[in-house]
Amino acid sequence: MHIVHGYTNPPETLPAGPTLALGNFDGVHRGHQAVIAAARNIRPDAPLAVATFDPHPRSFFAPESPPFRLTLMPEKSRKLAMLGVGTCYVLPFDAALSAMTPEAFVTDVLVGSIGVSAVTVGGDFRFGANRAGNTATLEALGREHGFAVTALDSVADEEGALYSSSSARAALRGGNPMDAAAILGEMHRIRGIVEQGDQRGRKLSFPTANLALDDILAPKFGVYAVEVEIMDGPHKGRVPGVANLGMRPTFEKTVPILEAHLFDFDGDLYGTEIAVGLIDYIRDERKFDGLDALTKQIAADVQTARNIVAGPIMPKRET
Repeated sequence: MHIVHGYTNPPETLPAGPTLALGNFDGVHRGHQAVIAAARNIRPDAPLAVATFDPHPRSFFAPESPPFRLTLMPEKSRKLAMLGVGTCYVLPFDAALSAMTPEAFVTDVLVGSIGVSAVTVGGDFRFGANRAGNTATLEALGREHGFAVTALDSVADEEGALYSSSSARAALRGGNPMDAAAILGEMHRIRGIVEQGDQRGRKLSFPTANLALDDILAPKFGVYAVEVEIMDGPHKGRVPGVANLGMRPTFEKTVPILEAHLFDFDGDLYGTEIAVGLIDYIRDERKFDGLDALTKQIAADVQTARNIVAGPIMPKRET
């Protein structure tokens, strides 16, 4: 998949006249996937592209707000590529873009830069300065500039619950990763570079790969059964495990971190990119009276997680 940052100087080598799915696509959940599928189906012979915004508009307008995003660009790009997207335009949401009128956004970005032949959006899509443009605005501008517009109604599950980024966030904050997986279409993954920690896990015979949460949503603190994908290097592949996500109250830490113990694994992962998929929530994070009590609990958590990953409740995993 081609990734194009910005819209002022698009590469001339990109396929012309793409159908474009347009939106934030945080999490690339099943509703987003329906918008992308609609873009593919409206003109199956045309190149398929996505345009998304980075940073998320909420981050631009409220930079002091707690991290809320489900996916940063590397993970979002992975999911888009799996859906067959050929080009992803990453539009920088800055002062200039936020001040664009709907007419200028269509003229300068969609037509002048990307050269769309068709656009699909969710039914609640808003664009332009002060969110002045809606789907009716986009449809009218599409007729003026000669491209088709499809606005999809919200997509719901069999029980009528809407697939949305906010519902996925609520499931993760509530310690329900399987509910989040049902919305996202696969387990929620926290991705990053393995950092060197205090190495206490190694001293307790449970070595861990440690990830900072960076600028993403923090799911409910606690212990999870997980699946770890090692993205590259000699250990590339997927390994089940158990992870603690939180503040490590036994050691009185002040910054949340994800510590994943990989089952039956012996290798150096420092500096390696991994993605930790949350399978199921095991227990709340808590403070222990000494290392002996902590070690016994970790051993119990390991066995619980082994039972989970060996059982029939594993969520769908994309490949």
